Amino acid sequence: MSDCVKRLIDLTVSLAALLVLWPVILLIAAAVRLESRGNPFFLQERAGRNAKPFTMIKFRTMRADADPFGNSPKTSDDPRITKTGRLLRETSLDELPQLVNVLKGQMSLVGPRPLYVSQIAEWNERQKRRLEAKPGITGLAQISGRGSLTIEEKLELDVEYVETRNLINDLKILLRTFTGVFAKSDIYEKKYSENQHTRSGKQ
Repeated sequence: MSDCVKRLIDLTVSLAALLVLWPVILLIAAAVRLESRGNPFFLQERAGRNAKPFTMIKFRTMRADADPFGNSPKTSDDPRITKTGRLLRETSLDELPQLVNVLKGQMSLVGPRPLYVSQIAEWNERQKRRLEAKPGITGLAQISGRGSLTIEEKLELDVEYVETRNLINDLKILLRTFTGVFAKSDIYEKKYSENQHTRSGKQ
């Protein structure tokens, strides 16, 4: 699949989705703001294609005073998560604002999830291949286990996506993402690494 075709699909779908969903986005932003004062959006620098940094946008799911670089929640009972935030996480609606990142060309609908720039130093040369594609709202790792996978397993699936990416695979990933949203499974990180090393950052 050529970059031009993928970009055309990303541009068309993200623009159409934002035009249709802007009332929902406003309602969610208001709900987040009413329950927990502060910016309803969570903005954080992540690594884009070829490691170029960009600001990723999500709905804020934790209290405004929570450490933005703290460990990922392990369960829905984490006291940092607001009631609205819990619902957003379980339905993946917290990722909805990333349609703006897709529209701007910083992300794609499908691709490896954007991680911290600082994490790149921990990867081997094969794992760094994930940076050859734009990061995505959803990806192969997210439909293959999500929170139940270790970072090593996710990185391997990201590289597999880069090596085999095509339009059919992207459509399959999108379809499985939509069906998986309603399952509400594998949302919370069980174990970050095979080496039991704990790091922050929900993928």
